[in-house]
Amino acid sequence: MTKKPTPPEPAKPEPKPRRNYMVALSVEVPAIAKAALGSRGYAEAGLFTHWAEIAGASLAASSLPIKLSFPRGKRDDGTLTVRCGGSAALELQHLAPSVLERINGHFGYRAVARLKIEQGAVSGRNVAVPPPPLTRLEQNDVSATVAPVADPEIRASLSRLGTAIRRRDKATRER
Repeated sequence: MTKKPTPPEPAKPEPKPRRNYMVALSVEVPAIAKAALGSRGYAEAGLFTHWAEIAGASLAASSLPIKLSFPRGKRDDGTLTVRCGGSAALELQHLAPSVLERINGHFGYRAVARLKIEQGAVSGRNVAVPPPPLTRLEQNDVSATVAPVADPEIRASLSRLGTAIRRRDKATRER
């Protein structure tokens, strides 16, 4: 009697090598976000994290991407479900071709083929809206304040800091 050869066991994937040094968190975030968000349909986590830049600040303030689903076995031509509040659904429906173009331009391939719009509340979100630019008078005031600093690098840093603070204060006054 001859023995039948047993099939070889499938090879186990090798674990990640251990590191004995620190790595910047920004290096690890994409892998962690993909593992966490992939199960909820956010295979492309950048869509959720950069929604305000992709859709535009005004549209992002009243909309929220909910789910990105792809056809079985594909990673393109997906359907993006977006929740919108009130009249923003009509606006998003009107702007759908340009929003799809911006989404696909962000990813560099045709990730999303159509938008599915769902009406619902989007309140309680903080959308990063860029602060308004300073007028020439306000910018001159910042420049005059940092002019006595002798070191040009420090003066430039202080000027950027002063501009950012003035823009932030201007944004809070306008709200």
